Amino acid sequence: MYRIRCLTASAEGGFKINGPPRVGKGPMTSKEVSDTSNETSLPKPTQAGRIETCTELIRQAMKCLENNDKQCVTRLIEELVRNQCHNGNAVGKEVADGTRGIVHKLWLSYSGDDEHRCRLLMLLRSLGASKGWVRSATRISDLRDLNRWLRRCGISWKSRAMRNDVVKEIEDLLRRLGWSEVGMCEELWRFVGVDVDEFRRHGIEPCIWLEGINELSNLRNPYWLGLRASDLSVKKYNKKVRLILNTTNAIDAVFFLKILGTIRTPSLVVEWKNKAPTAKYVSRSIALSFYVDLDIGNRPWPIKLNADELEKMIKNFNDKELAMFIAGALDGDGSIWYNGSVNVMISVCKDCPKSFILDMLKRVIAERFGIVGSDRSLETADALMFYGRNAVKLLRHIAKYVHHPLRRLRIELILALYDGRISCEAFEKLYKMTEYEYGGPDVKRNNALEATTRAAPQTHTHGG
Repeated sequence: MYRIRCLTASAEGGFKINGPPRVGKGPMTSKEVSDTSNETSLPKPTQAGRIETCTELIRQAMKCLENNDKQCVTRLIEELVRNQCHNGNAVGKEVADGTRGIVHKLWLSYSGDDEHRCRLLMLLRSLGASKGWVRSATRISDLRDLNRWLRRCGISWKSRAMRNDVVKEIEDLLRRLGWSEVGMCEELWRFVGVDVDEFRRHGIEPCIWLEGINELSNLRNPYWLGLRASDLSVKKYNKKVRLILNTTNAIDAVFFLKILGTIRTPSLVVEWKNKAPTAKYVSRSIALSFYVDLDIGNRPWPIKLNADELEKMIKNFNDKELAMFIAGALDGDGSIWYNGSVNVMISVCKDCPKSFILDMLKRVIAERFGIVGSDRSLETADALMFYGRNAVKLLRHIAKYVHHPLRRLRIELILALYDGRISCEAFEKLYKMTEYEYGGPDVKRNNALEATTRAAPQTHTHGG
């Protein structure tokens, strides 16, 4: 294999900015919006206004509790739920917890009074509160105990249609209206300044990261263990396990949504994040947290990673499974770039419990594939690096299992260059579209919420 030099760039970044974010260009024009709604609608309360209302209702309810005026508390609970004061996404965790606290105090005050407890349950059902929320607010130990209460009270509380099933039906409908995963992918690339047609003219498919992604529905796929060893957070939550992926950048937002969606429909938390050292040009950014909840028995790997257990698992992998594991680790906390030579990096936080993973990976990759890596210490992370021929050889092993859109696109581009399928001039032109400025105002490194909105299924039902 020979060394190819087509362009020179800093290994740490310093890339040319692709252009400013296209903020404000939504999927519908103002004319389309006006055509879809010819009637004047009442203004919706702002979050700040709703929080103020909820806080005042909670204050009044607490005063009623102090006066032992249970009828007053019941009336205010009705107002709280009607105003979505129990919905953490609408009013924040603190206010939602305050609403739960009021319900819990009233439930306790009815100890031994089954009639009034039944009335409270009937009220909450009529207001559309979920069974899970009611169980949480009353602090009934589990769903079976709640169901016993419902039978005792003669309340028929049919479960709502499973959200996964509803979302699937909606997506099936939207597919018939023109939406597809490939369309979602193309919209993402357009948003971050990648010309999909130009890549395809050179025989490179920008949406190849979608191939085989449905195989990730099986959590026993070693890819998930690799992602767990890098960017995937796993937490115990009540009697479940929660898988969480967080990001502020545009490409990861669509990628995380898609891969978690192979397991089940993810839930989303949107929150403000303080200025980050790597994005000093942003005073505050919007962070997205995607998560899915699983029964504890459904997770195929330990919640806490142990060096000996992990190495034993990895050594039992065949070559394909090892490649899947490495691909997951690279998709989570990895980088691929070209600066006259190919560079592949897998990093973990400095001095954190995951640091043992790099030594283990370095050793196993050398033993199995004959590929030699090097240690590297960064400011806030430690890294395992592969350079030149070793990097290209590693990419050949893992390419088909890498699903991060940008990393997979760079892999396809680099291998096309090394295989002689594209010229140096074409490579340089296409590679520039994948560059971003480290610490600079680049659309790829922020705008997670806008990218998700643009790539969402409904975006593709409105035309160009």
